Amino acid sequence: MKKIQRYKRELDVSYALGASLTFELVKRHPEWVTRIFLSSSADLSEGMIKLKDLFEEHRVWVETNDKAFNILSPKGNCFVIGEFKKTSFSLEKYSHIVLANPSDAGNLGTIIRTAVGFGITDIAIIKPAVDFYNPAVIRASMGAAFHVRVEYFDTIEDYTSKFPDNERYAFMLSASIAITDVIVKEPFSLIFGNEAAGLPDEYMSFCTPVVIKHTDKIDSLNLPMAVGIAVYEFTKKLGCVF
Repeated sequence: MKKIQRYKRELDVSYALGASLTFELVKRHPEWVTRIFLSSSADLSEGMIKLKDLFEEHRVWVETNDKAFNILSPKGNCFVIGEFKKTSFSLEKYSHIVLANPSDAGNLGTIIRTAVGFGITDIAIIKPAVDFYNPAVIRASMGAAFHVRVEYFDTIEDYTSKFPDNERYAFMLSASIAITDVIVKEPFSLIFGNEAAGLPDEYMSFCTPVVIKHTDKIDSLNLPMAVGIAVYEFTKKLGCVF
């Protein structure tokens, strides 16, 4: 039996910690699942019975293993863990969210959940960056991570050379074009900088610089909030109805 070890970036598997996340994993990508761990403390609620029925339907390996919970989720508030193999993605020629050097797992998970909610399922990440497969990202996404394609690029130039036809919109505090005034062209790339540093001025030379205006009572919006506003405004301009 394969050894259970605390998550590290170099591992070829990751973990969905919790019943709802594991349900989303098995429902969306049963082919990724390597095994399911159940806690001996898991009750036989209606939700758990439904989950077990799903496991049986997809013939995934299930084992009761309290040691796995001590290693992977020692806080004691988790009763189901889905172990799954990592998959490499290649983005397709659609509209994308592009994140330059995101560093916070919770932020990335929240952004993924928001993007999926508004129909954007392709996300480009410029290195160095947080690990998409970190269980903290998966958990913060509330399972939305299983509905996206994420591709890492070494540089923004690598990304733009792969998708030269995407209309690029860079969200910058120094921009003069308000998001409400933007004329949206598809496919588009909504580009955001690091939580602390934002995007450097050189992005203005190859992107349409856009600002989300707010009062002077704050210096900036946090990254997930900025992405949420941008995705909402752009999909609204295109007449998307959800």
